[in-house]
Amino acid sequence: MPQKRSYLGEVLFEFVVRGNFVKVMAVDPITGTEVSIVGDSRASKNTLQRVATKKLVMVLKRKRGEDILRNDGEKRLF
Repeated sequence: MPQKRSYLGEVLFEFVVRGNFVKVMAVDPITGTEVSIVGDSRASKNTLQRVATKKLVMVLKRKRGEDILRNDGEKRLF
């Protein structure tokens, strides 16, 4: 069965640097869903945005009740 692709149009990001770490908030402006991650302040902006976006997609899928494919290949419904 083909897996559904999640499409995010615009994602808003906010970066807050605190010493050796940075907190990244990602927001889907359509649903108002917000997630945050904490990463190394030496990591690239693109890396931090990619991780935050992946988390946002996972949370949106969970809200819709979709299966989420885990690293070990099993599907899990949240």
